[in-house]
Amino acid sequence: MSNGNLEMWLYSHNSCLNLLQRIDIMIDVALALEYLHYGQLELVVHCDLKPSNVLLDEDMVAHVADFGIAKILAENKTATQTKTLGTIGYIAPEYGSEGRVSTNGDIYSYGMMLLEAFTRKKPTDEMFSAEINLRQWVSASLPNKIREIVDGGLLRMQNGSDMVTSQSILLAILQLGLECTSDIPMERSDIKMVLVKLNRIRKQLLHIQSI
Repeated sequence: MSNGNLEMWLYSHNSCLNLLQRIDIMIDVALALEYLHYGQLELVVHCDLKPSNVLLDEDMVAHVADFGIAKILAENKTATQTKTLGTIGYIAPEYGSEGRVSTNGDIYSYGMMLLEAFTRKKPTDEMFSAEINLRQWVSASLPNKIREIVDGGLLRMQNGSDMVTSQSILLAILQLGLECTSDIPMERSDIKMVLVKLNRIRKQLLHIQSI
């Protein structure tokens, strides 16, 4: 698409997405997931959600792409098995170890992407290892060290607004990312609840910007 993909924007040296743009993109992705998981009788699990598979059109509206390893679950079936793996760093623990495919796996991938979109750190960054991953790094840094882990470019763009309030919004977003990336599948937020929380956060940000 005309504006490339989310990965290109996150790691560009020439441009930086602002806070509202990042929230809007993640809402667009959540809406796409809601459609896949609830929009038809047979639910679809994408299985490979990551920033490079989120394409941006001329209006910066996000579209989920690359359904090469997506799985269709038969009616009334909530999970299936597969030997096809997604992308390291974004695949849920139960998917990587057992090949277990469910909507909960997409939620995990979405959560990782949510954390990455606001920290500008890939889950495969060399700073992470078997001892600490992106989720653990974020979790250990909240709430007191939020400015140390959020994308520096994003913080510079927010200098004109109320940083205390902006930090509360960023904290809510990162906490949502942690909820989506729980190691226990049933503890992850449902995509409908993710949308409710993100829209609430967006409304709060717009209110701040209008003051």
